[in-house]
Amino acid sequence: MAKRKPSHPATEYAEKVVAGEIIAGKLVRQACERHLKDLKTGKMRGLYFDEEAADHAIEFFRFLKHSKGEWAGCSFELQPWQKFIVGSLFGWKNKDGTRRFRTAYLQIARKNGKSTLIAGIGLYLFVADGEAGAEVYTAATKRDQAKIVWTEAANMVNKSPALRKRIEVKRSTSNMYILEANSKFEALGADADNMDGLNVHGALVDELHAHRTRAVWDVLETATGARRQPLLIAITTAGFDQNGICYEQYEYCTKILNNTIEDDTYFAYIATIDEGDDWTDPKVWAKANPNLGISVKLDDLERKCKKAKEVPAAQNNFLTKHLNVWTQQADRWLDLRLWDENAGIVKEEDLVGRVCYGGLDLSSVSDITAWVMAFPDEKDREKVEFLCRFWCPEARLYDSKNKYQDQYQAWAKQGFLKVTPGDAVDYEFIKADILKDAKKFRLIDMNVDRLFQAHQLSMELADEGLIVVGMGQGFTSMAAPVQEFERRLLARKLKHGGNPVLRWMADNVAIKIDPAGNKKPDKANSQGKIDGIVAAIMALDRVMRHENKPSVYETRGVRTV
Repeated sequence: MAKRKPSHPATEYAEKVVAGEIIAGKLVRQACERHLKDLKTGKMRGLYFDEEAADHAIEFFRFLKHSKGEWAGCSFELQPWQKFIVGSLFGWKNKDGTRRFRTAYLQIARKNGKSTLIAGIGLYLFVADGEAGAEVYTAATKRDQAKIVWTEAANMVNKSPALRKRIEVKRSTSNMYILEANSKFEALGADADNMDGLNVHGALVDELHAHRTRAVWDVLETATGARRQPLLIAITTAGFDQNGICYEQYEYCTKILNNTIEDDTYFAYIATIDEGDDWTDPKVWAKANPNLGISVKLDDLERKCKKAKEVPAAQNNFLTKHLNVWTQQADRWLDLRLWDENAGIVKEEDLVGRVCYGGLDLSSVSDITAWVMAFPDEKDREKVEFLCRFWCPEARLYDSKNKYQDQYQAWAKQGFLKVTPGDAVDYEFIKADILKDAKKFRLIDMNVDRLFQAHQLSMELADEGLIVVGMGQGFTSMAAPVQEFERRLLARKLKHGGNPVLRWMADNVAIKIDPAGNKKPDKANSQGKIDGIVAAIMALDRVMRHENKPSVYETRGVRTV
């Protein structure tokens, strides 16, 4: 009986993961299942796995040497999971012989050798991929970050006699080149305006989760159009910003791996623990750390896990950086599931004539301003319904620097965001709308930020007969209503109607805690705008101050306007 031919290393890894012989999370298992399925059915879509091409890329790494740490000076021996990635990227072909994969998303936890791996891939694209005039770039949020991968590649060149003979290294300009081939390998900063004119064969985007906008990714993606088989690679840990380009790519990849969509040009390898796993259990850590026991040390993870269990503020950082789980910012305040459970139904027409209290959080001149009215329930005054108004200058909807411009435009079309003409917030427009609300509802009084742009507008509203109260934004003023906001949310006493702008802001908000345990919203460290939540807290503050007092209507019988 003939012996079965040994599987290719990339295929062997996939087989062992699917068989449960290698610990891996669901998404890595799905990537392996995809590989094995395509070996059987890919020909029907014009795909085949070229083992020789895969081996050529894997063997290239033997020319490379580590430049630091305990393996400094040692040849780069790819681990099985790395052979799966490298073999897949360069082994899968279209029927015309060109590479199948044009984009790759690699999400792997810290200390698993991400930068070293992607530096080696970049060198292969630069010197061994058979591309004339190859242009390979490393890119990150800052040029110094991009230089981390480039420097690792340059160190590999300097330690390899074969590569050193062919490649000129200019560290002062973060440039490597092969004169006779007219090829170059450079580090790029994040200024997308300076990237026009690139002709990209290979682009390596390090720590994509840190990119606040999609500009760099889009420019690099566009710049591959003139190449026959370009490759754009993102290598990253998970992050906090679930509205950015990285999470967009992550979600797209999960849909590919879940077979929700089909994209034969996109490779995905996402090493993370699974939903329902006990993150404190060392048995699951290998799912996010395929190099556990090699470059990732178990005792280091145990130490960091212990801290995460004892210090709540460290928990999200451990989950994100070491277990590769997408979370909210490190000081995230509100659980979105709890927020959604409080949605209820809020109909504006049902609120007409009811007592309410207001909170106004004026934005800077170029962004969202929030006006929130809080309506206590007439039978159970602990229950409060929120009605929100949001305004934004028209220019902000089309500002390329606004990474949320698509959301702003959608909300404007749906009527959740009012647009004022011009480049700046039109306070007259806002004043007119607040006065209309004061007539429509029984507005008792309202809080405004006493230290921000509200002074002039507050005086004008007061001149119109409204009771306007200045409210500080520090711990002294915010601690009590923030605590009460939390308590009533947990008790399902805050009904907000599912307003999508307010929901987005609830998902963004970070909290700051002083040594006494007092809390306040932290605009500086929140992932996006939170003005609506701040305004809701300010409105709730007015509700709290009146809960034990008779209504002004009961005592004075007067209108606010």
